[in-house]
Amino acid sequence: MSKAEILGNIRRGLKRGEATQDQRQAVTNRINKHARNIVPQRTQLPHDQQVALFIEMATEAAAQIYQLESINDVPKTCANWLKDQQINTLVTASDEEITSLDWSSATNLTCVQRVAEIGDVASLTTSFAGIAETGTLMLHSGATSPTTLNFLPDNHFVILKRSDIVGPYEDAWQKLRDKTKGDLPRTVNMITGPSRSADIEQTLQMGAHGPKDLIILLIND
Repeated sequence: MSKAEILGNIRRGLKRGEATQDQRQAVTNRINKHARNIVPQRTQLPHDQQVALFIEMATEAAAQIYQLESINDVPKTCANWLKDQQINTLVTASDEEITSLDWSSATNLTCVQRVAEIGDVASLTTSFAGIAETGTLMLHSGATSPTTLNFLPDNHFVILKRSDIVGPYEDAWQKLRDKTKGDLPRTVNMITGPSRSADIEQTLQMGAHGPKDLIILLIND
């Protein structure tokens, strides 16, 4: 059932018709006046200190971080890491930042651009923002960034620019609202370190619900 059908059923249950233009505007005004939540003091820092905090928090959450001078260093870094793991295939998103990279030096690696499938071992995506508050990545779905790439493969490489790191969650959401002009993407994923669970006998299991390795490629941009 589509979202339109679900909302239509709710309206009929409430004995209400389609919203008028005035009602729509009233809702928009109320959303725009929404006050920000409490922002932790430790995130209210100059940007270079927010970057340092992000690195500290992400590392604490068991993410691997490679600091690169240029996005052009991504192919070599991925190829070397995957070679050490004896992995020779990388499934990537098809956004321009990735498709414009030169993979010719990664001779041991086959790159394919598609949605992730069961059995895929490694993926590469970009990210929308990094949140220093908890060392969290914000990624969202789109035509060139299928969400399957974030969760199906065991090893997830994520490109993050230093300039896209913000302090608190509130700044990340505001950044997304500003970019999309309020028309939010269908899916927004918050990723803090690799997937893990200790539900069974308090024994930590990495990769329980997604990648067991999260590799952040932090670009000096």
